[in-house]
Amino acid sequence: MALKCGIVGLPNVGKSTLFNCLSNAKAQSANFPFCTIEPNVGTITVPDSRLNKLEELVSPERVMPTTIEIVDIAGLVKGASKGEGLGNQFLANIREVDAIIHVVRCFDDGNIVHVDGSIDPVRDKEIIDFELQLKDLESIEKNIGALARKAKSGDKDAIRQHEVFEAAKNHLEAGNSIRSLGVDKEKMALLDELHLLTAKPVLYLCNVDEASVKDGNSYVEAVREAVKDEDAEVLILGAAIEADINELDTYEERQMFLEDLGLVEPGVSKLISSAYKLLKLQTYFTAGVKEVRAWTINLGMTAPQAAGVIHTDFEKGFIRAEVIHYNDFVEFGSEAKCKEVGKLNIEGKEYIPEDGDVMHFRFNV
Repeated sequence: MALKCGIVGLPNVGKSTLFNCLSNAKAQSANFPFCTIEPNVGTITVPDSRLNKLEELVSPERVMPTTIEIVDIAGLVKGASKGEGLGNQFLANIREVDAIIHVVRCFDDGNIVHVDGSIDPVRDKEIIDFELQLKDLESIEKNIGALARKAKSGDKDAIRQHEVFEAAKNHLEAGNSIRSLGVDKEKMALLDELHLLTAKPVLYLCNVDEASVKDGNSYVEAVREAVKDEDAEVLILGAAIEADINELDTYEERQMFLEDLGLVEPGVSKLISSAYKLLKLQTYFTAGVKEVRAWTINLGMTAPQAAGVIHTDFEKGFIRAEVIHYNDFVEFGSEAKCKEVGKLNIEGKEYIPEDGDVMHFRFNV
């Protein structure tokens, strides 16, 4: 399943530098607003050490990791909801993504000009939030009148939906994003047709200097405090440091660099893992001599739904799934050995795959 994350933020907060680190694509990175005019799109592989281990055990002809599409979206300024700057283009691009990576500047550097003249990540966050909230409010107001008339006629579904629209409108007018509306999934689903921007899951990425990359700084703490009531994650990353890591040729050199900084893994790896968590995704594997492959599914999917990610025929004609838990596969070293010791389970249509399951599907269409 294709997953698309959009990188957003004010000009000169480090979006394009981050994008380059993620995708190795050469987006422009310059010290002026709007250096990214068209959204740059990069497809990146999801790092997963389990895939490497399965490759080692199975020795397949090829290995296929799962991927995420990253979109570097043009910088936003005040008034974007009314078409200022590249606002209309920005808002159209952000509507197409599954999740938002919101980059905020949490470092001081006199050589990199801030579009508003000073460093204040909470203010920067609120500028973008405000523009997105205004656009969502516009979407709701366009629809709420017709819905109100329908509700007055006694239509029970319209009454229920109108109540949710009113709650969403009031929430936005109070300066809040829809993701913090606090209603159940069923009511939230009534807003789906509007494709609201502030309903999208968000990860706040605090772009820091080298000294703050391990433990953060006062700017990071201010962001955490500002988003504590949102259903959102906060991640610390130094885009400039990630760029330096990208320049190193070998794995050993990169590990030494990370150790010197007191880090275990590159920030971009943590970012991708956090994006998975944010979107409530997990991975299962198929493993054979032709191919070892990772597949992305939503948490809670059934075995037939997971099979459908490979091909719709697998879901339509699902008979059963042959499942080996990842740790068992590693412990016993092969599918044959797992079968011999009773660690290969036959599962039916109700089975909910666990993260890391090695699966083989039987189907008939």
